Amino acid sequence: MKQKEAFKTLFKKEVKRFTRIWTQTLLPPVVNQTLYLTIFGTIIGSKVGEIQGFSYIEFILPGLIMMAVILGTYSNIVSSFFGSKFQRSIEELMVAPVNKITILMGYAFSSMLRGLISGALVLLVSFIFAKPNLHSFSYLIGYSFFSSYIFAQAGFLNGIFAKKFDDVAIFPTFVLNPLIFFGGVFYSIESLNPTMQLISKFNPILYMIDGFRYGFLGIKGVQTIESLLVMLAFCIALTIINLRLLNKGFGMKS
Repeated sequence: MKQKEAFKTLFKKEVKRFTRIWTQTLLPPVVNQTLYLTIFGTIIGSKVGEIQGFSYIEFILPGLIMMAVILGTYSNIVSSFFGSKFQRSIEELMVAPVNKITILMGYAFSSMLRGLISGALVLLVSFIFAKPNLHSFSYLIGYSFFSSYIFAQAGFLNGIFAKKFDDVAIFPTFVLNPLIFFGGVFYSIESLNPTMQLISKFNPILYMIDGFRYGFLGIKGVQTIESLLVMLAFCIALTIINLRLLNKGFGMKS
């Protein structure tokens, strides 16, 4: 019961943190994705035409929503956890009678909530530009949950290793953003040559975006039930790594 209350307290604290500064946490992804929908979807999309039977704006919409979910989740947890390290408040939490799994899940699920809210807001704004389709609700739920959880754990891991504020920005700038943009948000990998298609299949975000797109449009791509199992394996592996580092107190002192 104590762990449940501890989780609720940490979860509510983190949710209040990002909702209090919603103009910095929830508004920017909506503005950014609206610009993408306007420029790429409307202006450029009118010249591109259809992709696999759908208008260009309908094709890129699922990828833009997933982008908002991933970036919102990741940026929230890495900045929040590193901020706790920097202010040394995490040290008090570490010595409190709270299980490490409770700490990890409190940060993770609150960050996932921010990512999913960001995605939902982008979806609402998208009705201005197009009417989103819904092919498989179960795929949408599965891919959005697993994707946000993976990047919650990845962001937490980044927060553990980060020693200064610059370290928080390195991974998103040089790794995460390129993976997202080369993950098929704005194009179908079928339009690439065989070599680039093979290289793209080593990008894990491709499977997340492709599966999420299938949930909306029903377009058969590289997504499979096996890819969901691989994502589940990533969830478990990252959780175990973070728990081991937390139990050792690795990187807890800024």
